[in-house]
Amino acid sequence: MSHDYSKTPEALSRLTDSQFRVTQEDGTEPAFRNEYWNNHDAGIYVDVVSGQPLFSSTDKYDSGTGWPSFTRPIVADAVRTEIDRKLRMTRTEVRSTGADSHLGHVFGDGPADAGGQRYCMNSAALRFVPLSELEAQGYAEYRSLFETTDTTSTEEHTS
Repeated sequence: MSHDYSKTPEALSRLTDSQFRVTQEDGTEPAFRNEYWNNHDAGIYVDVVSGQPLFSSTDKYDSGTGWPSFTRPIVADAVRTEIDRKLRMTRTEVRSTGADSHLGHVFGDGPADAGGQRYCMNSAALRFVPLSELEAQGYAEYRSLFETTDTTSTEEHTS
């Protein structure tokens, strides 16, 4: 199924001032004072501008930084990176591939057992779609991210 996740004037007009500043002007929101840094609900995070699926709660972890952090995007080509030298340091900026929204930065200090990456995102660049609403909001294909095939939960009794 093909989707058009491009930026439109209508989509931009729906953004709050904070969302516009972060996604269109490469801004950053305050740590620990943003919507999703402490969200532990199951679901996916999509680009607030285009609706493009970007990250899953299954890859989210508490990095202690005060921003939502993920070990990887849902699919590798959902995001692109570029060098950012804006704050007198070199960082790797993360942007959505569909709408070219500034999302945040990626660092190499994430959990080693999950690839070592920390995608440190701005909540203002994301919209959370709860697991219970995936189908209703057109993201049914991502439900499989939350299905487990764990059959080891059967209890063994010994006498």
